[in-house]
Amino acid sequence: MVDFNGFGDTPEPDRPYTVGDYAGEVLAVLEKESIDKAIFVGHSFGGRVAIELGAKFPDAVEGLVLVDSAGIKPHRHPSYYLKIATHKVLKKLGFNGLKGSRDYRVLSYIMKETFKNVVSYDQQKLLKDISMPTAIFWGKEDKETPLYMAKKFATIPDSKVFYLDGGHYAYVTDLDNFVRILSAFIQEV
Repeated sequence: MVDFNGFGDTPEPDRPYTVGDYAGEVLAVLEKESIDKAIFVGHSFGGRVAIELGAKFPDAVEGLVLVDSAGIKPHRHPSYYLKIATHKVLKKLGFNGLKGSRDYRVLSYIMKETFKNVVSYDQQKLLKDISMPTAIFWGKEDKETPLYMAKKFATIPDSKVFYLDGGHYAYVTDLDNFVRILSAFIQEV
């Protein structure tokens, strides 16, 4: 498991990161551990990094497992765009603007900028470039990365979608099915 810069016990990066920077961290770990190729399992944000690796560094990727993955621009209600416009107008007028989510407000400047880089990066165009076997796991009740996203990820050429009982952490709530299918996928790859 890789503990990315700015996550867990790993210090923040010294500058705002992109998804490509996080993929570079993973490649550095592979090199340090003398691993030529691996199967990458990524949940949510980790899925974003796995997509980047699969599309741009296929020589390092034996297979991908995307679990309730982020990476596709979500459908937004018009109120979302109104909120963004209001924030920008308030900032231009010299006010603080809107506060953002609780998670966002507690971040340092570097991690806020990293968050913006990551969240605004739509990887849908990369899906066609993923050539290795890919297992896609999705919680049937996932609200953070809704089911329509699983259907978009299913456009990866050599992919199969597996639906699990539960939400964004269905790999935990439907652990037996997840482990059974994941084990079979790893053996096949």
